[in-house]
Amino acid sequence: MGAKVCILTTVHPPFDTRIFHKQAKTLVEAGYDVTLIAQHDRDEVVEGVQIIALPKPKNRLARILGLTWRAFWLALRQKAKVYHFHDPELVSVALMLKVLTRSRVVYDVHEDYPLQILSKDWIPGFLCPVVARVVSGLEKIATRVFDGIVAATPGIARRFPKAKTVVVQNFPLPSEFANRKALPYMERPPRIVYVGGITFIRGAFEMVKAMAHLPAHLDAELVLAGRFIPPELQAELRALPGWERTRFLGWQDREQVAELLGQARVGLVILHPRPNYLDAYPVKMFEYMAAGIPVVASDFPLWRRIVEESGCGLVVDPLDSEAIAEAIAWLLEHPQEAAAMGERGRRAVPAKYNWNREAEKLLALYRRLLA
Repeated sequence: MGAKVCILTTVHPPFDTRIFHKQAKTLVEAGYDVTLIAQHDRDEVVEGVQIIALPKPKNRLARILGLTWRAFWLALRQKAKVYHFHDPELVSVALMLKVLTRSRVVYDVHEDYPLQILSKDWIPGFLCPVVARVVSGLEKIATRVFDGIVAATPGIARRFPKAKTVVVQNFPLPSEFANRKALPYMERPPRIVYVGGITFIRGAFEMVKAMAHLPAHLDAELVLAGRFIPPELQAELRALPGWERTRFLGWQDREQVAELLGQARVGLVILHPRPNYLDAYPVKMFEYMAAGIPVVASDFPLWRRIVEESGCGLVVDPLDSEAIAEAIAWLLEHPQEAAAMGERGRRAVPAKYNWNREAEKLLALYRRLLA
């Protein structure tokens, strides 16, 4: 058994795609002894990863003030060679681990958090700039001490010291979407899918409203797979005229997601033009591409370039439900062209947008830190 690695998250679920299915499993396959501390209902070993359960907090404040330090004590007991954490609220915990253990500490940065804070609805508007500056300052100080920074996108990486930072993008696992049960594209029902967190700024209202604009003869159905954030959002969406053409599946595991995409005609990724999304690489879009379905994506410069270079779909104004409906209708009414788009997207994933390349960058970082 190789060096012991302890992965920490107080925010993400234990089977988060980036944390568990990509990074933790990659490290296990490379021979590392991996422990994951995350919110879960029990301690268990899954696919070689030892999961240590954190209780689910009552609210956000209880998580930030209480759960983080519970995670600290559990992590300290692991006596790991590397501590790899995924949430900005764990920066202070990671600093303590670095001081007390002298182990290697890696900060995995999923988002441009200072930018993201500016659009947080739960923080009073006048406080958002203040909190963003505090988080930015804390990250700058802490990264002088941390041994490695893993950035999810090139844009995020530019905020951190180049010598310590490696870009490990959230591209799909090609094997995950090689679905033998997938229906031939021309035989699929007129099903439009969205997979992921269902939120206001990820286009929940626009997706459902778009369904009301689609011609009845298309007999189209929107399928939502994920969780409503907040849960009350579901009741608001139910009141919209497009809900009668919408089906909600709830959270789906990776196998179920692959099966769902293998029966879909269109994949939606229409996030709002918030600052932290404009330069982000859209994970779901790459998963739709890997599954061979054309995408309807937000018309951001970076996303437009990816879609146009790959020829894998259409871009639209994500705030215009009628424009979204027009793009969906075009793809449903032109199935041969849509199938060709899906196939071009599928071919682009192993060529440019796959996890195998990113995994090697992660392992190279670990080899350097433990040399």
